[in-house]
Amino acid sequence: MFYEPHARDRALLPHDPFKALISPRPVGWISTMGRTGEINLAPYSFFNAFSGAPPIVGFCSEGFKDSAFLAQESGEFVWNLANYDLRDQMNATSAPLPRGSSEFAHAGLEMADCVLVKAPRVKASPASLECKVTQVVRLDALEGVQTDRYLVLGQVVGVHLDEAYLRDGVMDITLMKPIARCGYQDYSVVDKVFSIKRPAGAGNQAAGG
Repeated sequence: MFYEPHARDRALLPHDPFKALISPRPVGWISTMGRTGEINLAPYSFFNAFSGAPPIVGFCSEGFKDSAFLAQESGEFVWNLANYDLRDQMNATSAPLPRGSSEFAHAGLEMADCVLVKAPRVKASPASLECKVTQVVRLDALEGVQTDRYLVLGQVVGVHLDEAYLRDGVMDITLMKPIARCGYQDYSVVDKVFSIKRPAGAGNQAAGG
């Protein structure tokens, strides 16, 4: 089967499989604080790490939504790891609340202070990354046509880890059980991992992840 994205057979593929193919993806559970103190917490389907040194992560907002707006305004955001135990709370924070309403309160989540940024983190999360915004990029389509999609990139300046998930100096992913976004309404959970030794000369990153 081959098709161009705008011309798929909707009788055969009533739902766009694009997001199901690029999966699983880490959940971008982003907390932000505006200049006047309003706090936002929302999950983003498009999130990932883009550099190890310096450590840079980013999320993409489809429309200039609250997280992107507040991150650009304040120059800061926090990524919180969403795990299986927090799946329902994470999902609750996707509700379209009015700006200024607390997703933390709506989802029954407790906030915790960060050290280097003003935005709070999710206290129950196994890990959080404090980030300073480096770029906000409005994505272009072909021929330079601007889209209503905004990639917010931030450098990690602080890391919070729950030491309960630390085993012999390594964070045990199978204990944390992070969830990941798949296509449609689907998620997956990481509860099993395997290792593959890289070929000689390929750059063994075992020490750095």
